[in-house]
Amino acid sequence: MTSQTPTIQFFEGISEELSNVSLRRNRNSGVRSVLMMFDSLKALEKFNSFTKRSSNAMLLTDEEGVIRVEPSSVQFLFGGPEGDELQRVECKFEIEQEDHWERFMRFMNRYAEANGMAYSETEKSQGSSNN
Repeated sequence: MTSQTPTIQFFEGISEELSNVSLRRNRNSGVRSVLMMFDSLKALEKFNSFTKRSSNAMLLTDEEGVIRVEPSSVQFLFGGPEGDELQRVECKFEIEQEDHWERFMRFMNRYAEANGMAYSETEKSQGSSNN
């Protein structure tokens, strides 16, 4: 298997740069939610969205192949003095199956390593501390 740099694409052939990601698990249902944040989208900056074919999905590609994700929501957040500057894009989707979650995490680990990102867990206090 050849090594491939992990990529994230909304539009075929245009790789985007992930700014941050938040992973959560619903305590009651066990369903995992992923919120990916992008400070900008190359597809929008270059107006390529008009010339490239949209897949209506986000493509996460690495050495294992392609993960096709259909977001449950995509939000474009604007700001600046006129309110027309793209601040970030938030893309949310859920992963219910354990094997899909494991595959997604392998991708995220490869993506983080290739792009100088670090993974950290935030822990909620349970009322006692083991120091």
